[in-house]
Amino acid sequence: MTRPAGRTAGPGLGALAVLLASVLWGTTGTAATFAPQVGPLAIGAAAMGLGGLLQALLAGRGIARARERLREQWRIVLLGGAGVALYPLAFYTSMHLAGVAVGTVVSIGSAPLASALIERLADGRSLSRRWLAGAALGLAGTALLCAAEAAQAAGAGTGAGTGSARQTVVGVGLGLVAGLTYAVYAWAAHRLITRGVTSRAAMGAVFGLGGLMLVPVLLATGAPLVASWTNAGVGLYMALVPMFTGYVLFGFGLSRIPVSTATTLSLLEPAVAAVFAVLVVGEHLPALGWTGIALVIACLGVLTAPSRPVRVRASGAAAPPRATASVPAPTPPGTPDW
Repeated sequence: MTRPAGRTAGPGLGALAVLLASVLWGTTGTAATFAPQVGPLAIGAAAMGLGGLLQALLAGRGIARARERLREQWRIVLLGGAGVALYPLAFYTSMHLAGVAVGTVVSIGSAPLASALIERLADGRSLSRRWLAGAALGLAGTALLCAAEAAQAAGAGTGAGTGSARQTVVGVGLGLVAGLTYAVYAWAAHRLITRGVTSRAAMGAVFGLGGLMLVPVLLATGAPLVASWTNAGVGLYMALVPMFTGYVLFGFGLSRIPVSTATTLSLLEPAVAAVFAVLVVGEHLPALGWTGIALVIACLGVLTAPSRPVRVRASGAAAPPRATASVPAPTPPGTPDW
């Protein structure tokens, strides 16, 4: 018996959705450069806050249908919402203090390790050799990219990332906080999905709650967003494209692949951010940085390459072609209603 086509393609579609989300997320640093008067807290609160509220609005009916299951698992929803609220504040402040490239690399590069640790402690999930190999390539690539950007900024003596050593250290620390909170809300959403909540309802509930938590921050810091049409346009773009659309795709992916794989695939984001910085902002990326991007792409290839089907043979005899089969994997509860 062969596996249904829809189930075979599921993990591949999930990985593709996360990769597309990572491309959208990679545009945020470049977009923020068009509104330099807007502080990192305002950018983060507008992007994730408004995007989260839009997700909740889109998933309103699904949230209503899943309200009993969400109420039963309110601690997971609250944990995920807190992660959503803290992530953009730490992430954008990290980029502001340590530079766009360093902040992005530390935040996204540390998320797979945090996800793996959370899955290991909370779910008892073992890590495959493929994941370990992919994570090693991805982390090496992001480290090279970070080193290249930092060396270039130090040599130029100007621009983001050239502040005091204390600012850089604080920025890197906040990047680690961002990576942890990213892993936390990704794990929370995935846990809800595997416990019978549709991906749309799970993402809507977690991001809606996080969006509500960010409203006071937006009200306190968001005045520059309405000071000009350019600033307002940047805020709307960040909310609608990278955050809203990106996390809809991310939720779709989380329903099909493990959290550790999803966060590792998101290592594409800093590579995309570096390319956009070169093509749009006009920054120069040295050879070391391009080497890092190549390693990140190799990481993605390792994680997304299809596995070979397992051939089942009778003892002492080769199985005929028709006997070659893969056992159907059970459909996880909460398969999304897309």
